[in-house]
Amino acid sequence: MRRLSWLVVAFLPFAAMSEPVRIKDLVTVDGVRSNDLVGYGLVVGLNGTGDGLRNSPFTEEIMTNILERLGINVAGENLRPRNVAAVLVTAALPPFARAGSPIDVTVSAIGDASSLLGGTLVMTPLNAADGQIYAVAQGAIIAGGVSASGQATTVVEGVPTAGVIPSGATVEREVDFAFNSLGLVRLALRTADFTTAGRIETAINDQFGRRVASLVDAGTVSIDIGAAGLGSAARTMGEVENLMVEPELPARVVVDQRSGTIVIGEDVRVSRVAVSQGNLTLRIEEAPLAVQPSPFSQGETVVVPRTTATLNSEPGNGLAEIPASTSLSDVVAGLNALGVSPRDMIDILKSIKAAGALHAEFIVN
Repeated sequence: MRRLSWLVVAFLPFAAMSEPVRIKDLVTVDGVRSNDLVGYGLVVGLNGTGDGLRNSPFTEEIMTNILERLGINVAGENLRPRNVAAVLVTAALPPFARAGSPIDVTVSAIGDASSLLGGTLVMTPLNAADGQIYAVAQGAIIAGGVSASGQATTVVEGVPTAGVIPSGATVEREVDFAFNSLGLVRLALRTADFTTAGRIETAINDQFGRRVASLVDAGTVSIDIGAAGLGSAARTMGEVENLMVEPELPARVVVDQRSGTIVIGEDVRVSRVAVSQGNLTLRIEEAPLAVQPSPFSQGETVVVPRTTATLNSEPGNGLAEIPASTSLSDVVAGLNALGVSPRDMIDILKSIKAAGALHAEFIVN
């Protein structure tokens, strides 16, 4: 017997944003960002869990190239090791990274290797979008899973075909960015909001005692470095980023249907609305029947499937009314007054939004 799979819902309300937050936690600085790097390399030292070279010819090609660079001639050799795997290596070059700085890398198998556990990445150059090499990666891989197999079954926990190397790459080339030469720095809000941007502008101008910051739009505040009078953009940002501002959050309901999670913002409001809710139960029973052949015949035993499916509609809780709410606690209390289980709250919220009674941005992931 199987039942319909329902989502389990958890209410995780946002904390009321009454406490101020540092400006550095609300904005990003225009131009100060990381750069993605990627490389193609080889992992060695696997315990028989590497690529099958017959199915992954690119692994044999890169292994041959590496050995030839080391002075070993393997031309014409029939290489069939199972302890190597071709991988893609990815990393993010952080802003202001200097030559010699270590960065973390992620290693992912691209062939039919079953696990990278215990492997070592051979020296791999990492390129940016411009085709230049900015870092070189090498080191032992920390895989995030484990795999075990027998003659009849295989058990996999996590993802053993991907792993990380902490501080596994060294920066070889720096990104040219003269931050201190900027005369105007723009702050980009992570969540665009006119009220929050205005409070950031006010906090900066109050700190310097003159008009240094200007509100450009809901997501941007510009800072005049010359008007700040500290001589450089770096000093000015060091003064600005720790100023405290109280952000304003929009009324928002976020639903993740895969995990069954609902997050409701503090400022969500619900108008007076009536809701009726019921349940459906699907029962499927399998009773296969084995049909035997007649005695002394040449027939074979056949299993005939027999399936019984019933759909029952359980009575709902009637038509109940959610009163007009002024706070999150009223919304939750109104839903709980219906006597419904958390699994049905996602559908109820969708219906309330469709009826125009939920006054908030409704986001479904």
